Amino acid sequence: MIRAAIAGLGRWGQNLVTSVHGSEAIRFTAANTRNGNTASAFCQANGLRWTADFDDLLRDPAIDAVILATPHSLHADQVKRAAAAGKHIFVEKPFALTTVDAHAMIDAATKAGVTMAVGFNRRFHPSMARMRDAVKSGALGTIVTINAEQTALHGLSMATDAWRVRPEEAPGGAMTAIGVHLIDGTIDLLGPVKAVTAIVSRRAAPLADDTTHVQLQFESGALGQVFCSTAAAPNYRFATYGTGGFAEILGHPMATYRIVRAIPGDHHRPAEPEVVETPGFNMLSAELEAFAASIAGKRPFPTPLTEILHGVEVFEAILRSAETGQPVTLASVRC
Repeated sequence: MIRAAIAGLGRWGQNLVTSVHGSEAIRFTAANTRNGNTASAFCQANGLRWTADFDDLLRDPAIDAVILATPHSLHADQVKRAAAAGKHIFVEKPFALTTVDAHAMIDAATKAGVTMAVGFNRRFHPSMARMRDAVKSGALGTIVTINAEQTALHGLSMATDAWRVRPEEAPGGAMTAIGVHLIDGTIDLLGPVKAVTAIVSRRAAPLADDTTHVQLQFESGALGQVFCSTAAAPNYRFATYGTGGFAEILGHPMATYRIVRAIPGDHHRPAEPEVVETPGFNMLSAELEAFAASIAGKRPFPTPLTEILHGVEVFEAILRSAETGQPVTLASVRC
C-alpha cells in the first residue's frame, strides 16, 4: 500500500483523494494547503493529517509519495524538493509551464531515483484505449487528421482572487485548464508535433481569455485541430480520421466510443457504426493506482516522460504562435 500526501485541496485535489477510497494500492494520509480553515472539514472526514508546511510532508517517513494539485507555477520547485527528499511524485497537468522547468523536474526525479508521473487521466479510459488500438493497429488506415474539442463554462464564474484567472498561471486561454489534455491525446495517438498555429481570444469570460484554437502538423504528415473553451456549453469529442475509417469518443465522461469503417471499393458509403459504451469508469483511480503500481515496480507508468516533455514544448509553441500570430515550427523530436 502506497501512503500518499496531497498538496492542494481545491476541487480537483479533493476529487483525487476521494477517487481512491477503498483502494488496496494507494491511500491518502496527509494534506498540505495554505489555509487549514477551508480544508479542516474535508481532512477530518477523510482521515487526513493537515499541515500548512509542504516540507513537513517531505520530512515524514510515513509518506511514500506526494501528489501535487497545486498552482502550475509551483510544480517545478515542489518537484525538486520532493525528489531531493526521496518521495515519489505525481503531478497534475500541466506538468510545467516552460520546457526549462520541465527538463529540470525530470532531471531531479531521475537523479533521485524516484518515480514521477503526470495526471493525464483521459489516457486511461477504455474508450481512449480502443481508439489507440484502432490507430496503432492500422484499423483506420493511414491517419489523415485528428480533431479534439472540449468545452466548459467555469470561466464564466471564477472568482477575482482565483489563481486560475492569473495570466502567469493560466496562459493561452483554455490551454492549461482543458487544452493540454487534448494536446496530450494527439501526441499519444500520432506522435511528435512538427508545427502549430494558434489563436487565443476572450469571448465571454469576464476575467481571463477563454477560447483557444490550434492547428497542428505532425511529423508523420497528419494534420490536426484542437478547440477548447471555458466559456462554451460543456462538450467533449475526440475523433481520428483515416483512409480505413474514423473513430470518435463522445461526451465528457468519454463513455461512448464509436468506430465507422470504410467499405473497400466503395468511396461514398461507410459501414454501419460500431458503438461501445463504458459508463462509470473512474479515470482518477485508474491513474493513481497505475502510479502506485509503478512505484512498486510492477509495471512502468504508461505515459512516458518523453511525451510529457514534448507536450510542454508544444504548449510553449502554442503560446508563441498566439502571441505573434504566426505558425511556430518545433525542433525535431522523438517521443
